Amino acid sequence: MPKALDTVFLDHALDVALQAAREAGALIATHFERGVEVEIKPDASPVTIADREAEDAIRARLLGAFPDHAIYGEERGRTGTSEFLWLVDPLDGTKSFVRGTPFFSTQIALMHAGELVLGVSHAPLYGETMWARRGGGAFLDGKRVQVADTRELKDASLSFGNIKSLTKDAQRWSATGALIREVNRVRGYGDFCHYHLLARGGLDIVIESDVNILDIAALAVIVREAGGVFTDLDGAELTLDTTSVLAAATPELQAQLRQRLPEVSQ
Repeated sequence: MPKALDTVFLDHALDVALQAAREAGALIATHFERGVEVEIKPDASPVTIADREAEDAIRARLLGAFPDHAIYGEERGRTGTSEFLWLVDPLDGTKSFVRGTPFFSTQIALMHAGELVLGVSHAPLYGETMWARRGGGAFLDGKRVQVADTRELKDASLSFGNIKSLTKDAQRWSATGALIREVNRVRGYGDFCHYHLLARGGLDIVIESDVNILDIAALAVIVREAGGVFTDLDGAELTLDTTSVLAAATPELQAQLRQRLPEVSQ
C-alpha cells in the first residue's frame, strides 16, 4: 500500500523543490548572460550545458533530502525505483533560452503512486515563481492566486501552445477553427507563461497537442490548486505518457470545450 501523505511531508517536499528550482534558476541565469553552445539531441531538440548543470543541481538537492525517491529528468532520464517520483524539466523552453528570449523556466513536480501532488514553476528571467501542493492552494511569489470565474466560451480568453499535431487531422483542425470563432479572444503565450496566467485569472483556456509530462506536471498541480481543471485533450487524467493539454478555469468551460472537440477522442 502507498504511504499516506500528510501536510508536514508535503510542505517539506515543496520547500526542497523550491530550493532546487531557485538554485537551478541561478545557474541558468548565469549561462543566459554568458551565452552557451547549443547541441542537437537525437529528437532534434536543442540542449545546452545550462540544461545539464541545472538538472544535476536539482537532482543533488532532491536526493540529498529524499535519497530513496526516484527521479525522471529531461536530460538524465529516470533513476531509482519508488512510489515517489520527481519529474524534472530543468530548462523548459531551451529554444527560447538560446534565442535570448526569457520565456523559459524550471519545472519540478512530485508524483506519488501515480498522483501529482506538488509542483514548482520557476521562471528566473521572466521574474515569476509559482508553486502548489495538494490541498494547499496555488501561489505566485508568495501571494495566493485563483482562476477566473469564466463559465461561457463567449467570454473566454484562449491561449494555444504547441498544436502542430492538431493540423494533421482535418476534422480536428476544423473543430479548433470553430472554437476560435466562438471564444472572446485568442493568444499564444506558450511554455509556462499561459499556465501562470490561467492560474492567476489572466486567461481562461489553454490547449496544447504536443507536450510531454515533464513540461506540464508542475503546472497541472498549480492550475488545479488555483481552482482550474487540467486534463489531456480527451479529458483523461495525466500520466507519464500524456502528450496533450486541455486546461480551463472552470468545469463549465471544460465541459463546453469537450463538447466542441469530440474528434480528439476518436
